[in-house]
Amino acid sequence: MRKERMASTIDGRRKGACLFCQEYFMDLYLLAELKTISLKVTTVCMQKPPPDFRTNFEATHPPILIDNGLAILENEKIERHIMKSVPGGYNLFVQDKEVATLIENLYSKLKLMLVKKDENKNNALLVHLQKINDHLAARGTRFLTGDTMCCFDCELMPRLQHIRVAGKYFVDFDIPKHLTALWRYMYHMYQLDAFTQSCPADQDIINHYKLQQVRSAKGDIKMLKMKKHEELETPTFTTSIPVDLNEQ
Repeated sequence: MRKERMASTIDGRRKGACLFCQEYFMDLYLLAELKTISLKVTTVCMQKPPPDFRTNFEATHPPILIDNGLAILENEKIERHIMKSVPGGYNLFVQDKEVATLIENLYSKLKLMLVKKDENKNNALLVHLQKINDHLAARGTRFLTGDTMCCFDCELMPRLQHIRVAGKYFVDFDIPKHLTALWRYMYHMYQLDAFTQSCPADQDIINHYKLQQVRSAKGDIKMLKMKKHEELETPTFTTSIPVDLNEQ
């Protein structure tokens, strides 16, 4: 099984910051760890896609899943294929309406905060993070639905990482330290190869949103915060925990 993933917008080779690419990478990595599938992940630079990619997929952007020669191109279809056709995939897709509702629209609150940059948007994101924290505290489990990862964790954690990295860089937003259940959750996720092997560098996450700002500004680069030059930096990965979980 092969998965095409968006490459870095900085160097065109390492992992890019597409949330869906990372989410499905994590799903499939977990299955590969269980040896239910053999997985190969390829990054694709959309500025200079290889000739065979252009021939087969034209302007289609990753993620793209290729299973026994069958190419699945749309996010919903990829998710459905993993659930119904990939060995072991059904076990990842836990049915939990409470959790599905809980993590829904979290990412949209990050995007609003980055665009609007006002206190109300920050508060909306904080309220949402508090609800996730309270859910984790009440359940007392390592992950959202239990002590085993599922599709919801593969969806949530990449978004939390974007909130942490892009929120801090663009609007000086920090996930509050008192959300200890959420930080404990993130700590457990940072220990897993499924996350660390799929996680983009901080610089790629930042550049992802800079490019979005360029598009929304229609070329007005004055909107960009250009104090740093990500393309010149050594890739870094923010995976530290700012609270002592042993004291909680």
